[in-house]
Amino acid sequence: MAIHKILFASLLICLLIQSSHAATKERLFSDLEKSALEVTATPSRVGEGVGVDKLSITWKVSSTATKEPEFKAIKVKLCYAPASQVDRPWRKTENELFKDKSCPHKISSWSYDPAMKAGQSFDYTLERDIPTGTYFVRAYAVDTKDHEVAFGQSTNEDKTTNLFSVQAISGRHKSLDIASVCFSVFSVVALLVFFVNEKRKAKIEQSE
Repeated sequence: MAIHKILFASLLICLLIQSSHAATKERLFSDLEKSALEVTATPSRVGEGVGVDKLSITWKVSSTATKEPEFKAIKVKLCYAPASQVDRPWRKTENELFKDKSCPHKISSWSYDPAMKAGQSFDYTLERDIPTGTYFVRAYAVDTKDHEVAFGQSTNEDKTTNLFSVQAISGRHKSLDIASVCFSVFSVVALLVFFVNEKRKAKIEQSE
C-alpha cells in the first residue's frame, strides 16, 4: 500500500513538472503587451577610448498599459541590436521566451507596487565582461509566477534607433599590468642566476 502511494506521488510530481515546463515553453514574446513600459537609456563615456562606460536609465509605466495590475516586478536588461547578432546564433532572437538569447545581460530589478508607476531613474556602470557590440535596453514586467507579461525598450520596434556601442575592455587594471611586468623581470633574473650558479658548480667540479 505504501509503495502504491509513493508511486502515485512520484507520478503526480512528474506530471506537475512536465505541465509547468510545457507552460514555460508556450510563453511567446509576441504575446506580451508591448510599449507598456517607457524606457530611455542615455549613454556616456567616462574614461578614454571608444564605447560606453555608463548608462543613465529611466523607466516608467505607460498610461496605455492594460496589464499593470499584474505587475509584480520590473527587470531591466541589456540587449543585443540586430547588427551584433549576425552570424552569432548564441545571441539569436526567438519568439519563444525560454529560447530567446538576445537579452542575456541583467542590469537591475525591482519589486513592483502601484506607487512606482511613475518609474525609476538610475545609473548603470557597464560590467567589464560585456562584449563589444551594439545594444539597447529593455525592461520586462513580470507577474507573481515570474512570467513576463509586458515590456518596453529604449529603441523602436525594428531596433534601429537610440542604439549605442560598447567597446569591450581587457578587464585588467594598471596594477595588474605592473605586477605582471615585475614578475616577468623577476623570472628572467632568477633564470640568469640559475644558469650562473650551474656554470660555477660545473667549473668547481672540473677543477676537482
